[in-house]
Amino acid sequence: MNIYTVSFFGHRELPNMFELEDKLMSILRELISKKEYVEFLVGRNGDFDQLCSSIIRKVIERYACGNASHILVLPYERAEYLNNRESFEDYYDEVEICDESSQAHPKAAIGIRNRAMVDRSDMVICYVERKSGGAYRAVRYAAGQGKVIINLYTEKTMI
Repeated sequence: MNIYTVSFFGHRELPNMFELEDKLMSILRELISKKEYVEFLVGRNGDFDQLCSSIIRKVIERYACGNASHILVLPYERAEYLNNRESFEDYYDEVEICDESSQAHPKAAIGIRNRAMVDRSDMVICYVERKSGGAYRAVRYAAGQGKVIINLYTEKTMI
């Protein structure tokens, strides 16, 4: 099976979350209709991640025919996950603990997990408006790796 992997990165706080919903829904619907199988990788670190997870669930429910999965990639086993494992496993199709970041110092773990997600991805969808922070570093890394990048802030596709 040909798997197309998409990861998501964005700032912790979004000023216009609801404006992004239609744009994101359209992009994800198109990916599901054109690709044999789509793997959506998300974190759980802020507004953008929460928005993406919500939209991914809607798109999979409405348009997928068993050809998409919603995967949470955690940098290490967080207490929130350990104490609510069943809820997490009900919400996401899979929950993964990133091997590389789980071995690292917690302050470095999210950046390491982000790079591992990029390495695994064909495309990165992001909302990056500032040239600082973890989302910016992940997208800059993705650009260096030649990944297809869609920045919903600028509405530009970069290859």
